[in-house]
This record gives sequence, C-alpha cells and structure tokens, in this order.
Amino acid sequence: MKFLPEVPPREFTTGVNNNVTIKDCGCMTLMPDEQITLETETGAELDVTRKNWGFYATPSLNKRLISFDLHGVLVRNVQGHYFVLLVETLKRSEFDKYAQEQNLELILWLDDGVELDKQFLRAGER
Repeated sequence: MKFLPEVPPREFTTGVNNNVTIKDCGCMTLMPDEQITLETETGAELDVTRKNWGFYATPSLNKRLISFDLHGVLVRNVQGHYFVLLVETLKRSEFDKYAQEQNLELILWLDDGVELDKQFLRAGER
C-alpha cells in the first residue's frame, strides 16, 4: 500500500448548484489482495479491497456493511448519472435532506436481500 497525501488538499465544488466543496486529501495505491478500512468518527467502517481484476468497493451490502452501520443506496442525479452511496445508520435524516437539496432520485436501497432478489433475480433462479 502506498499513500501520497495532497498537502494542502485540492478543493473543488460539485453538486446541483456547485454548492458542495470537496477536499481531495490524497491518493492511495493498493496492490492485489490488499485492503484498507475507512472509518467515521462514530465508528462506521468501509472496507475497500483490491483484487487483480479491480475492487470490492464495499463489504457485502446486505450483511457486513450493515454491521458497520452503513446502508447502500442507488441514486440518480438530474444528469442521469447513477451513484452508489453509503448512508450512516444514524445520519438518515441528513442524507434525506442532502438528497432533496441535490435533486437525487432514490432508486433502491441496497441492503435488503429480499428486495434485491426481487429486483435482480429471475424467477427460475430463486
């Protein structure tokens, strides 16, 4: 694993009205089969694992991610771009406010295995 900090962080704006400022704090390079864990101040965790073919961007959406107090959600912005967001369990109202401010359309919560099966498995595969 190699981390190159961006000092000072590069700042840029985004969002429906360019009203969100993001700070790019650096770049991390993982080799295949290396993992990093990102944590919030409240203890929510996100594991990212590099494989030789790409990345596991999250732990299992309907098991381990929930145990880390995060919930996956698929949203679409006004330009038609799709994003997978991870919402902290105790921050749902803040997410709802952000989604409304940014005109994000909630497509599907990705933490309900039964609902995912209904959406994505053909009847013969269940």
